[in-house]
Amino acid sequence: MKRISIIFFTVLLTACSAEKSVYMFTSFHEPATDGLRLMYSTDAYHWKAFDTTFLKPEVGQKVMRDPSMIQGPDGIFHLVWTSGWNKDKGFGYASSKDIIHWSEERFIPVMEHEPTTVNVWAPELFYDDEGKQYIIIWASCVPGRFAKGEEAEDNNHRLYYTTTKDFKTFSPSKLFFDQGFSAIDATMIKRGKDDYVLVVKDNTRPNRNIKVCFAKSPLGPFTQASQPFTDNFCEGPGVAKAGNEWLIYFDAYRAKRYSAVRTSDFKTFENVDSLTSVPEGHKHGTIFMVSKKTLKNLKKHVGTN
Repeated sequence: MKRISIIFFTVLLTACSAEKSVYMFTSFHEPATDGLRLMYSTDAYHWKAFDTTFLKPEVGQKVMRDPSMIQGPDGIFHLVWTSGWNKDKGFGYASSKDIIHWSEERFIPVMEHEPTTVNVWAPELFYDDEGKQYIIIWASCVPGRFAKGEEAEDNNHRLYYTTTKDFKTFSPSKLFFDQGFSAIDATMIKRGKDDYVLVVKDNTRPNRNIKVCFAKSPLGPFTQASQPFTDNFCEGPGVAKAGNEWLIYFDAYRAKRYSAVRTSDFKTFENVDSLTSVPEGHKHGTIFMVSKKTLKNLKKHVGTN
C-alpha cells in the first residue's frame, strides 16, 4: 500500500507540475533591430504573440536574430542571439529573473581566435543536466577550412560550441559537428539518459533542408545525418514535447509559411500544418517551458489578458 501511495503521489505531482507550465517561443520580426519577441501556448499547437518587444539589441551590429532562451536550474533565464549578419565574431547575451527586467547586454566573442571568421549565426542554448553546464552551439564560416558543395567559400558553415557554468567564463570554442556539409540552425534535445537528438539544417546547395542525427552524449559523436524530413528551402527548427510526441517547427521560407511536423521517434514525420497556428511575422527562435505565474506576469507587464 505504501508503495502504491508513493507512486500515486509522484504521478500526481508530475501532473500538477505540468499543469503549472506553458510553452514559450522566442521570436523576432523584420527588421531585426526591433528586438526580442515572444509567443506562448498551452498545447504547443496554437500560439499567441505578445504585441511588443522585451529586449532591444545593443551589442554587436545591434540586431537580434535567432533568439534562444533557456531557464537554468537556479531559475534565471539566459538569452543568446545572432548580433550581426557578418563580421561579428561572437553573439549577444543577457539574463533575467522574469523576462521583463534584463541584465546589461554582453557580446561573447567566441570566434575571435579565428580572424577570417565570416559570421556567428544562430547560437543555441542547451543545459547539460549531467555535466551541470550550459552548451552553446552556433554556426560559423571559416573560408577554406572545409570541403564545400556548390556554395561559396564565405557560405560554407560548420557547427561550433563552447560550455559555461556561469556565463562569465567560457571554454575554448571547438568544432561541434562536421559531416561534410554546410550546417546551420542546430537545436538539441534530450529524450533520456544517453539519448540526444540534434536537429540541423543542411545548408548546402541545392538542399537547404532539415535533418536529424543522434548521440549518446550532448557533445557527440553523432550518427550520420538522416534523409531530410522537410522540403528544400526550410530552416530554423524549434522543438517542443507535446504529450508522447514531439513537434518540430520550422520556417518554410520559400513557401512563405511557418510549418510543423510531428514525430514520436524522429524517424517518421507527419506534417501538422493544418493543426497548428503561428502568428504572422514570426521568425525562428526556440521553444522552452515557463510557469503559468511567469506568463501571468508577462501579460500584466504588457497589459493583456
